[in-house]
Amino acid sequence: MHLCGMKSVVSGVRTVLVAGVIMMSSSVVSAQSTDAGFGPGNPFYAPSALPFQAPPFDRIHDSDYQPAIEEGMAEELKEMRAIADNPAAPTFENTFVAMEKTGALFQRAYAAFNAVTGANTNPVLEKIQQEEAPKLAAHSDAIFLDAKLFHRVAAVYEKRESLKLSPEGLRLVEYYYQRFVHAGANLSDADKEKLKKINEEESTLSNGFRSKVLAATKDAAYATTDKGTLAGLTEAEIGGAERAAKQRKKEGWVLPLQNTTQQPYLSSLSVRGTRQALFEDSWTRAERGDANDTRETIARLAQLRAEKGKLLGFDSYAGWKLEDQMAKTPENALKFMDALVGAATANAAGEAKDIQAVIDSQKGGFSVEPWDWEFYSEQVRKAKYDLDEAQVRPYFEMNHVLQNGVFYAANQLYGLTFKERKDIPVWHPDVRVYEVMEADGKPLALWYCDYYKRDNKNGGAWMGSLVRQSKLLGTLPVVYNVANLPRPAEGEPALISFRDVITMFHEFGHALHGMFAASEYPVLSGTSVARDFVEFPSQFNEHWATYPAIFHHYARDYKTGAPMPAELAAKIKKAEDFNQGYKLTELLAAAELDMQWHTLAVGKTLQKTDEFEKAALEKKGFTLSYVPPRYRSSYFSHIWGGGYAAGYYAYLWAEMLDDDAFQWFQDHGGLTRANGDRLRAMVLSRGNTEDLAKMYEAWLGSAPNIEPMLKYRGLAKTEAK
Repeated sequence: MHLCGMKSVVSGVRTVLVAGVIMMSSSVVSAQSTDAGFGPGNPFYAPSALPFQAPPFDRIHDSDYQPAIEEGMAEELKEMRAIADNPAAPTFENTFVAMEKTGALFQRAYAAFNAVTGANTNPVLEKIQQEEAPKLAAHSDAIFLDAKLFHRVAAVYEKRESLKLSPEGLRLVEYYYQRFVHAGANLSDADKEKLKKINEEESTLSNGFRSKVLAATKDAAYATTDKGTLAGLTEAEIGGAERAAKQRKKEGWVLPLQNTTQQPYLSSLSVRGTRQALFEDSWTRAERGDANDTRETIARLAQLRAEKGKLLGFDSYAGWKLEDQMAKTPENALKFMDALVGAATANAAGEAKDIQAVIDSQKGGFSVEPWDWEFYSEQVRKAKYDLDEAQVRPYFEMNHVLQNGVFYAANQLYGLTFKERKDIPVWHPDVRVYEVMEADGKPLALWYCDYYKRDNKNGGAWMGSLVRQSKLLGTLPVVYNVANLPRPAEGEPALISFRDVITMFHEFGHALHGMFAASEYPVLSGTSVARDFVEFPSQFNEHWATYPAIFHHYARDYKTGAPMPAELAAKIKKAEDFNQGYKLTELLAAAELDMQWHTLAVGKTLQKTDEFEKAALEKKGFTLSYVPPRYRSSYFSHIWGGGYAAGYYAYLWAEMLDDDAFQWFQDHGGLTRANGDRLRAMVLSRGNTEDLAKMYEAWLGSAPNIEPMLKYRGLAKTEAK
């Protein structure tokens, strides 16, 4: 399954995923207005007059963000102070609903800032991020550690059953109370001060980590002046490498790095020395002893988080973090993952034997290494299934996949239609905007897509929110998808890999979750759900990429429009299980590594990152040298700067949910409007308005079953026990 990072921001005291780090956006401490440089001329001063309140990116300058964010925080402080100081007895309306209405200015400014710093950053914006990170952490602490406001929240919580609230209102009360307690509201004043210092340092370090990894990934790109080293690449790929070099003002050719350990070009490069150099560039990108080396940052973050977990009453940071997730405890998450390791690594070892056989048959004279895997596994796939990546790319032109695949699936399942809007300003010329409409033509949402890779864009792919849906606030959702697909040469078609096709479906699944939101209260709306549930809608949407009625609609030759020959399509379907041992092992290794970092006990000295990583992987049974983790600790942005700390297991947990959900569709007539509308009504539109496990089980009709996941992964049930 494709991996992504969620990035969103919402108003008031709602959960804010600040460049991937969950924080809460409000405060009740007294504050002076910070309106120096902020006034009617600032584009964030008043709500946007654009459709759906979309940000006016054509009028926003880099210098507009910081004064608007800081004035937004100051304004929010005043609003929260009024709630905390209200002399009237606390009620649902004057406390919870009132909090939901705070922070409008902050929302407008930070949502746009969060989008741009992820997808189109520059040194000015990075400096603002660095300066604001500790302020945002303090802003979060000021509300959730405020005794006076918590007293009001707790008073309503204690009598909630007698208030005759709506189910969503009751959920809102329980959500806020649990968030306050989870954030440390019950700590002593002295411990609150300790926690504030930890949060401030953690926020600063996480922001620094993100900046270092972005720079390190750019600097570590493979560069050469010898075209011969790029043998195996297509002319289009070589042309792209030449353009990348020119953009960086270098001679020759440059292969930019993706965020993962393995790199797409490794499947094609025939010169083994080039493959090794590219792999090592990726593997060591943030471990070069320079200003972008992240190892000391990681060690301190792990130590700080252990202290935080202990201070909040848990044995580890993971124990604290998983308290409000579906898994509930790290022990449950580990049990789930540990049960898969044996079968996954056994399958990977079997796949390695097939690869080694190809190497030996070609008189290679070497044992398979990580930089060989993609190259020779492609040969194994071709031999086993007579399937070559170059054969399929002409059938996956990006715009055609979007219109006749991604959009078509959404139309068939949910009745949605899409209209491109050229009048909505964007943050970069690459960005496209679509108005999304219901089957009856009623406006539903705005959706932005920013697909092409740029050096100033974070790695990977993600979904974010610019305006969060809320019936209370009268807002419709404005969401976006960002990816790092290869940019074609001028005038050439954007032919993408099938892996990239899956990425597009995956991220649009997140977007649907945000666009279908139909909640009263924004804090419970859309994707504001547990980490180990939020990947369910996205991974579920991936299944439609290979569903015959959808696949045959978009998999067409970009020149002639002819559908992919049935024989070639059958080969793709037949090859679905191929390399699953490797894929699952690299994913499990990363998830287990994350959990080992975040179950460190308090009091441990700073870890030597590489030694800790090696020992952690060996402890969990990952001893196959040719299958490295999907992310190495030093560039594992999900967990150090992306909000997935102690949460990377979520992709696997959600995979169990999404595979079981797709099996339900298969058992109940497959792709139909009735099935799509039922899922939308019972799950995708409900956000966090009810208990997620109960919500899922009510829709499915039973508790989730791991068997479909094992089937789709090519694992026998007995192997995973």
